[in-house]
Amino acid sequence: MTNKERVINAIEGKRVDHVPMTFSIHFPKEVAFGDAAVKSHLDFYKNTGVDIMKIMNENLVPQFEKYHGISSWGELPKHTVKDAFIQAQLDLIKKIIDQSPDETFFLGTLHGTLASMIHPFEPQIGYEEVRMEHLKCFRENKKAYTEAAKIITDTMIILIEEMAKLGVDGVYYASLGAEKRYFTDQEFEEAIASYDKIMLKAIKDNGMYSFLHMCKDGLAMDRYRSYADYADVVNWGIYEDTNLDLFAGKKLFPGKTIMGGLANRKGVIVDGSKEELQNTVKQIVKDFGKDKFIFGADCTLPTEIPYERLMWIKEALSEV
Repeated sequence: MTNKERVINAIEGKRVDHVPMTFSIHFPKEVAFGDAAVKSHLDFYKNTGVDIMKIMNENLVPQFEKYHGISSWGELPKHTVKDAFIQAQLDLIKKIIDQSPDETFFLGTLHGTLASMIHPFEPQIGYEEVRMEHLKCFRENKKAYTEAAKIITDTMIILIEEMAKLGVDGVYYASLGAEKRYFTDQEFEEAIASYDKIMLKAIKDNGMYSFLHMCKDGLAMDRYRSYADYADVVNWGIYEDTNLDLFAGKKLFPGKTIMGGLANRKGVIVDGSKEELQNTVKQIVKDFGKDKFIFGADCTLPTEIPYERLMWIKEALSEV
């Protein structure tokens, strides 16, 4: 069974020879762009045994000229397929696809509503500050917020449509904003979920599988219940304080393929022996089952993780 067949079968609930796996890292800046990033991705895929070629996206919505308060969101420029950051990402995807082995499952990365809205301002005012300003914009200047959200949604749909044309099989959609300490449930539905769902629907409408990643910790996971119709695969911080393990996630998202299994920055994947890591992997699969399961982590791994450790996981999965 090829990697692509194994992943598609896992998504569609068909027989797999073993549970497929996926892991990814944010490559260091010096090798995260252009041809250096192409090589980084190809080397990672070859040397880790992952079943999915996850193509990272560090080509973010460009920085806004100068942040001058919440009205800045209403002044974001519209984007077209010709914009440099979009072209850079599409060029990266095309080169990786062209140089990858046959029967590779390609997973593009898309930053969701909130992440893409804060990227233009975060470098200027800081992460926590931009999160609070974003919330303030929604509550105090709904017109500016709505204009920005529509621009971001249109921009991400350009990327979705172009990824499909290049032959991408699925899109890893990173949804941010469900932390309990920011939006209320009702605010989240209006400010985040409504736009997330437009993009997730566009992924499926363009013939690709949607991988919903729910970012961060302290999440009100019930807010994502309504996303189930738009997602094929779901992934979240199981080992963060979400109070949602693999089995609870299966109940929250019935019929969906679950992606995860290990904490990404602590535990056996970081400091366990080969035997400890492999025994843990085998036990997780035995407990959860091989049906509609893609083995992975809560999120991206530390760049310091030796690739050999991921090969140990692949070896364990092939034995269970």
